Amino acid sequence: MKSLITLLTAVLLIGTAFAADDVASAIHGTVEKIDNTSKTVAVKTADGSVHTLHLAKSTTVHGAKATADATAAAGKASWHGIDTGSEVIVHYTKTGTEKSAVEIDRIGKGGFDVTKGTVESISRGGKSIAVKTSDGTIKTFHLTDRAAKYVGTETGKGAEKGSQVTVYSTETAGKKMAHFFEKI
Repeated sequence: MKSLITLLTAVLLIGTAFAADDVASAIHGTVEKIDNTSKTVAVKTADGSVHTLHLAKSTTVHGAKATADATAAAGKASWHGIDTGSEVIVHYTKTGTEKSAVEIDRIGKGGFDVTKGTVESISRGGKSIAVKTSDGTIKTFHLTDRAAKYVGTETGKGAEKGSQVTVYSTETAGKKMAHFFEKI
């Protein structure tokens, strides 16, 4: 019985250690390089850092038109409709030093809309953010589950009433959906 308890405790501790390493985060930048052989993408952020992330078949791509023919024709500079030079937000997990892309969101033409303004209100529980734009218009966005999760975390850190933010959104069935936002 004692050895069973010891074994279960060890399994629990090992599982907790691995779960602690698997951290979700996001980066915003420009695709510098796509390597289809090693299945990686290099993204350069505004501060000049380059992040190399592993791609998987399960990596979701939003805001890019991807077809097998288009991807094949684009060659090494493209992956599922994301090209070198694309402005993107990459949601990823990190285990140890390895970053794995979970979702890639294309920004701009054909991708997510960009709204800059001041936070009027934000509600994680209510899954909404209201932003006052420079022309005085207040735009209310519904937060996706992922965006709501980021409120108050490293990615959404400092995004509170009165903060300047950029909201990346789409419109679905007449609703503005905020997929990601960041303090500027």
